[in-house]
Amino acid sequence: MNLRPLRHILCADDDADMRMILEVALGTLGGWRVTLAADGEEAIAAARSDRPDLILLDASMAGGMGGAQALGVLRSDPELAAIPVVFVTGLATDADRASFQRFGAVDLIAKPFDPLTLAARVRAIWQDLPG
Repeated sequence: MNLRPLRHILCADDDADMRMILEVALGTLGGWRVTLAADGEEAIAAARSDRPDLILLDASMAGGMGGAQALGVLRSDPELAAIPVVFVTGLATDADRASFQRFGAVDLIAKPFDPLTLAARVRAIWQDLPG
């Protein structure tokens, strides 16, 4: 059980509407500080500069670096490797979940999700992390 408070979440998604939904669901409704990134490169730069407590990554971002690649970079950087990462994706089968966890993700949130319950889902994931 994680006893550290969750204060800051980095959300990376290539869809501007999804970034807005994440910001409202987690920032306005959840009460957390939210940093947004449009691709994997932006997510890594933001993680290095802002040191979020948790990162939500879209698994299949178009263009530049995708979520799986970004997770690989995060896990290979000793300064960022301990930040928990949750994939937010439409690929949500049990096999997908197992595959993402092999990459080093702590969990998966399936798209589409209910923005009104997203904060509770993230809070539950956070509380289940070793702390």
